[in-house]
Amino acid sequence: MMKHWMWSVALLWVGGNSAFAQLDVTELEGYLFDLPGVRFEVLPTLDGFEACYALEITQPVDHENPNNGETFRQRVYLAQVDPSRPTVMVTEGYSRGFQYPAELTTAIGANQLIVEHRYYGESLPENVDYGFLGIEQAAADLNRIRTLFEDWFTGPWLASGISKGGQTTIFYRYLFPDDVAVSVPYVAPVNLSLEDERIYDFLRSHGDDACRAGIEAVQRRLLEEREASLLRLKWYAKGEGSEFGEYLTFEEAFEYAVLEYPFSFWQWGASCEDLPDAGAPFDEVMDHFLEVSGMDFFSDESMDDFASHYYQCAREFGYYGYEKAPFGDLIVALAGSENPSAIFAPEDEPVRYDGGVLAQQVWNWAAESADQFVVINGADDTWSATGLTAEHLADRDALVYLMEGQHHGSARIKNLSDREKKQLVKALERWLGVPVTGWLVED
Repeated sequence: MMKHWMWSVALLWVGGNSAFAQLDVTELEGYLFDLPGVRFEVLPTLDGFEACYALEITQPVDHENPNNGETFRQRVYLAQVDPSRPTVMVTEGYSRGFQYPAELTTAIGANQLIVEHRYYGESLPENVDYGFLGIEQAAADLNRIRTLFEDWFTGPWLASGISKGGQTTIFYRYLFPDDVAVSVPYVAPVNLSLEDERIYDFLRSHGDDACRAGIEAVQRRLLEEREASLLRLKWYAKGEGSEFGEYLTFEEAFEYAVLEYPFSFWQWGASCEDLPDAGAPFDEVMDHFLEVSGMDFFSDESMDDFASHYYQCAREFGYYGYEKAPFGDLIVALAGSENPSAIFAPEDEPVRYDGGVLAQQVWNWAAESADQFVVINGADDTWSATGLTAEHLADRDALVYLMEGQHHGSARIKNLSDREKKQLVKALERWLGVPVTGWLVED
């Protein structure tokens, strides 16, 4: 179904503001009409807001050479409560196909702009050149959006994102330090190499000895009963409609999934109490594995969906790998001297890692300049291994919460203690210069 974007009516571009007199538009819509390269669609209004819109904003593919004619349309969602209130720019790390009330936005009573990351979802140029999918280009997208709306949203600005979106928040603040007053990255890693060994350190030490032994026992059971595992997983993949072979053979994907299992176990909050016993029936072990990790992440469809992500990791962000030494000859399809990488760069796209130069600069900068930050990580989340820490930001005017018992999906403001919430309100009001009016003070 074709969307009825407001700029599709030619009359709206004729005669300037005289056209607005013929239309029943709000003052905000009048502002949107006047923005260059912006078109919008009215959306159902979310609870607590007065207006919501889907926007498409024309961006240069190359911000360093904006006049070369190459552009793309970036998808953005706007939700207004009061233009004089603070505005949260939600820095997505991937695609975003719908409007939603971000936690920070409703917590403090703010407007919001949700920005889909370039080269994800619908925010794609006609000819995808991954050479322009870089941290600096993505930050420049955000800076341009900030500039477009600075005369409308006149209150203080914040940036916030989750996971890879949190990475975007951090790098955006580094590259454009004056754009926002406060940055709130959730569960955001700052990886310093292609195979950041801090991940291995976490997996070797997190949890107690019995739990770690139980996790490895699940991996060994699946690898030792290889034929039974492959047979069950092939039927499961058939039922799910998952296909393999374009990137990984089925056996390679199986071994990757088994090696990924400990990472996912901690990342998504699996319980040590739910680990199957050493002598449990095979189906019980397999059901547990499918619930925690499974193989879908390594299917052709998933690889295609995350192609841009893998390119970014291979080029600039860095990532992690899998230690296979504990399993010896049980690793067959991925046999070799090196640990398998969790990065799967798009086919036919040569990618050269830049050595993590920008990531290392950001890491060093954070210790010296990351003031007015709220860093939220889950103590049980594997990604906390490469996140910003309280020790690293010890000399900064910042709050760092490493939330005990929380993981990648639950390390959120709503799960802070009452004391921490009060501390957060006090800091935000000091940094923003305006009162917090959302649920953070109402609870």
